[in-house]
Amino acid sequence: MRRTVTTTALVLTAALLTGCGGSGSEDGPKPAGKPSAKPSAAAGAPGAAGGDGPVSHQVTLEVRGTGSTLVYYNLETNKGEQVTLPWKKTATITLTTEAEKKAGTVVSVVPGSVTDGNGMLKAAPCVITVDGKKVADNAGADDKNPGSSMCEYTLK
Repeated sequence: MRRTVTTTALVLTAALLTGCGGSGSEDGPKPAGKPSAKPSAAAGAPGAAGGDGPVSHQVTLEVRGTGSTLVYYNLETNKGEQVTLPWKKTATITLTTEAEKKAGTVVSVVPGSVTDGNGMLKAAPCVITVDGKKVADNAGADDKNPGSSMCEYTLK
């Protein structure tokens, strides 16, 4: 009885492994190869069709003025830090996917307050440059237009 159960278990195991292995080796690689080939082709096709690969930009965030202030920025990561002015942060941002190239990624800097010539607090001046070209600043920020105290740019 024990020998019969063991033999039956071995035969069933062999049959299952052969059945699974046989269909997997005949049918498995073909379906697996086709779907993986399609995404690779699809991922490469837009870049190949447009002739574009990854696109890199040198982005510089700058906060001008004197003294120290708190600066929040979104460059490679979101971060806030106490800095001594003038302050500058540069990074190379690489857009690799078609979605990133089309929709873009936002880079920004929110400067803290500094004292102006009249002793009043105001947002420190900020500038964003991309590949050496100024793309955003907060030169128009004032009491009537406080929403523009930050600098923001969508990098595409």
